[in-house]
Amino acid sequence: MSVEAFEIAENGGANLKDVDDDGRPKRTGTLITASAHIITAVIGSGVLSLAWAIAQLGWIIGPTVLIAFSLITWFCSSLLTDCYRAPDPVHGKRNYTYGDAVRAYLGDVKYRFCSLAQYVNLVGVTIGYTITTAISMGAVKRSNCFHRYGHQAPCKVSDTTNMIIFAAIQIVLSQLPNFHELSLLSLVAAVMSITYSSIGLALAIAKIAGGGHVRTTLTGVTVGVDVSGSEKIWRTFQSLGDIAFAYSYSNVLIEIQDTLKSSPPENKVMKKATSIGVSTTTLFYMLCGMLGYAAFGNEAPGNFLTGFGFYDPFWLIDIGNICIAIHLIGAYQVFAQPIFQFFENYIRNRYPESGFVHSERIIKIPIIGKFPFSPFRMVWRTLYVIVTALVAMIFPFFNDFLGLIGALSFWPLTVYFPVEMYKKQAQIHKFSKTGVWLNTLSSACLVVSILAACGSVQGLVQALAHYKPFRVS
Repeated sequence: MSVEAFEIAENGGANLKDVDDDGRPKRTGTLITASAHIITAVIGSGVLSLAWAIAQLGWIIGPTVLIAFSLITWFCSSLLTDCYRAPDPVHGKRNYTYGDAVRAYLGDVKYRFCSLAQYVNLVGVTIGYTITTAISMGAVKRSNCFHRYGHQAPCKVSDTTNMIIFAAIQIVLSQLPNFHELSLLSLVAAVMSITYSSIGLALAIAKIAGGGHVRTTLTGVTVGVDVSGSEKIWRTFQSLGDIAFAYSYSNVLIEIQDTLKSSPPENKVMKKATSIGVSTTTLFYMLCGMLGYAAFGNEAPGNFLTGFGFYDPFWLIDIGNICIAIHLIGAYQVFAQPIFQFFENYIRNRYPESGFVHSERIIKIPIIGKFPFSPFRMVWRTLYVIVTALVAMIFPFFNDFLGLIGALSFWPLTVYFPVEMYKKQAQIHKFSKTGVWLNTLSSACLVVSILAACGSVQGLVQALAHYKPFRVS
């Protein structure tokens, strides 16, 4: 029995009231759950690197870039919401994934390119979240060590152990059959993300109010004082990637929209959810980035909760890092579920007669109740979590990894495909005023992505050259 069939049976049979227009179980998502999914996906670990990014760019360019990325993300995401259905945005056929939308509007060739970009990005995000969670878990241990033995104590922490713990949790959560089961997890994660962002914000304000001189400039870190000329260039490019990553969620937008009820129209609800999500995150990003820079100046750490820009109050820093870990436990699933669904659908279509692939039965679990269990789902998803954890152990470099993910995904997934699909849907001629403007926007974002990728690769190479298996205070 499939998950869909089980859900219909639970609701009293395949009655028209139990299913949507595509024959699938009635979707129950709302503006609140969609907004929670978006905030969970967007306000992630990237917020903690924004003070560092602003420090590289300075008081003028830093906030300008933040606002520019937010407007581009909001605009292109609004275009993408109309592509959930094709050809009509309200009454057309549903597209269940980002790739399905691209194939419906742009054909198979661009669908394959999109799938490659999307799933490489999603895999990268899950690896990045594994790294970040491990660092946050380790920061709790180091914070308590510094509190007990002093700020100069050689408090060593192994990220590997924390990654194993995180992977064990994800193996359990990955057995949730689909995106529709994540609403409660996303709501909790969204609350956690706002909590730790607020803690970081409060600590930055307290540091500013406490006085002490920090050096900030209109142009960011100073050549010849803080960095060399080449370092300034590379860091500027990398900071663009960090900011792009901080707004990364377009690659799961269609999957989030597929959870919404069909009335009112999904595209209208998703546009509102996008506005709520992007405006909320931009407010937090501006406050955390600018106040973080004001608190630390050009010496801002790459992650100001785990990089020990703060030592006290140690218990509040611990709470912040615990909230990060809880949030990323949920966020991992938001980005992993599209990968799971894509691979499982491919294998089921490839091996239609396989009992192992198609076998699914209902088991009763104490407290949880009835749960659809699939041996194939358990084996493959467990292997996926293990592999991403192993890669994270090999490349535990926070800022550089975030920048690279953001750079690789920003142009194709956030800008290019939404713009191209909108042009196709609205039948916009490429030499019309709107067409020229959209093409200019897309080309400019491509240049930014290339520069950010170059900076992040250079940072990864340097980090790998100086990597030690234990981080020492």
